[in-house]
Amino acid sequence: MTIWHWVRHGPTHEKAFVGWRDVPADLSNKDQIARLRAYLPDTALMVSSDLIRASATADAVQASAHTRLPHVADIREFNFGVWDGLHFSKVAERDPELSRAYWETPGDVAPPQGESWNMAAKRVNSFVDRINAAHPSADIIAVAHIGVILTQVQRGLGVSAYEALSHSIDNLSTTRIVWSGGQARVETINHCP
Repeated sequence: MTIWHWVRHGPTHEKAFVGWRDVPADLSNKDQIARLRAYLPDTALMVSSDLIRASATADAVQASAHTRLPHVADIREFNFGVWDGLHFSKVAERDPELSRAYWETPGDVAPPQGESWNMAAKRVNSFVDRINAAHPSADIIAVAHIGVILTQVQRGLGVSAYEALSHSIDNLSTTRIVWSGGQARVETINHCP
């Protein structure tokens, strides 16, 4: 049984699409970080996205008995392409039909020069499968991004991408997914300690 503790990185305070742009997280709420650290398992493997908002959050919540794995691009946020850095209203003005389809029929719809939900989910799923195979009896703390975590909620619940998007994933929250016998079971979504 591999138990995944998906942690969303600290807040960025950005008011625009943030995908592969490397913006820092605000990790100044030390009480919230301490509560999160206390909630996570004492002994675990820890991995994070290679983007600074995730890797710095992992640094902040890492305990002495956590074994850090290298940062990986496989659990980066979705690549929003030319939308990255634009406010949502600007994206709607620039690409009205495409931006509506991106949210209303997620799957194969992709931003210009970006990736679709299905492309991102395939990338993340492959990583999770590799870690599950390499560590079949471990706790994994994975510090990542809202889109990444929602792909795993989708997978674990067996729902559509559209249904997965209905779940909130707050900054510094934890989503717990247990893998056993090749099957995922979602135990907790968006727990904020």
